[in-house]
Amino acid sequence: MGVLALLWGSSFLWIKIALTGLSPLQITLTRTALGAVVLVALVRWNKQRLPRDRTSWLHLCFAAVFGSAVPFALFALGEQTVDSGVAGVLNATTPLWALGIGLLLGSERRRNPARFAGLVLGFAGVLLIFAPWQQAGLASWGALACLAAAASYAVAYAYIGRKVSGRGLTPMQISAAQLVAAAGMTAVVVPVAGAQPVHLSWQPLVAVGILGVFGTGVAFVLNYRLIEDEGATNATTVGYLLPVVSVLLGAVFLGEAINLRIVAGMVVVLVGVALTRRQPATAVVPVLDEPVGVKATTLK
Repeated sequence: MGVLALLWGSSFLWIKIALTGLSPLQITLTRTALGAVVLVALVRWNKQRLPRDRTSWLHLCFAAVFGSAVPFALFALGEQTVDSGVAGVLNATTPLWALGIGLLLGSERRRNPARFAGLVLGFAGVLLIFAPWQQAGLASWGALACLAAAASYAVAYAYIGRKVSGRGLTPMQISAAQLVAAAGMTAVVVPVAGAQPVHLSWQPLVAVGILGVFGTGVAFVLNYRLIEDEGATNATTVGYLLPVVSVLLGAVFLGEAINLRIVAGMVVVLVGVALTRRQPATAVVPVLDEPVGVKATTLK
């Protein structure tokens, strides 16, 4: 979990460094292509294969747009004006957007006051980070791009849950195909909208290489292993560590200021996210007609 938090949380640092020599779309293309190579190799290693039917690919292309291509590009675009630490904090709002989308679509049935309170509290934390009432607030196009990227992830999760899951594909097959599709679609767009001059030096090349191979490809694999070992619910705990990692790395390696208001907003957002993931209390009802000496309970 610690390694995964470091890989994902450091992604915002690598994006910031990669921007010194590459455009946002060039970073997105390289990142998705390298991540796809890692995952496709692992799919073949595990004697699996990418989907063959057209319907699965159509669904996966939609997921690739909102789950990889668009958010990767938006975070890179946003970090042109926003600190990497702030981008990591805004990324933590994805569960809030997911809950909002679930309520809007009617797929979210676990409606309890704590989850609604978490939703309101989480977005209050975002408002605190933006601080539109201050002249030095973060209500800029870059911050809005990062927030839109987090919402894009939530759209992809909702779509995958409704249209892709249950089609007989493993998580690794889904992610590998998603990154292949994202790389292909980004490659088509780059000559039109991302063909800015490349300023090659070792720093951006190393940064985008680490971002693609480790922050995208290897991180996906570690996430699957974590889900297998600890369960999906426990695996989501890593999401609470990402903004902390991004803020600390940005401060240490890029000299980004740790603003007290941003830290307070991060804490409020994470508390809100924690509340939205809270499960309803399970009632334990004793069964009275069991033989004496036998303990039995029924969970409802």
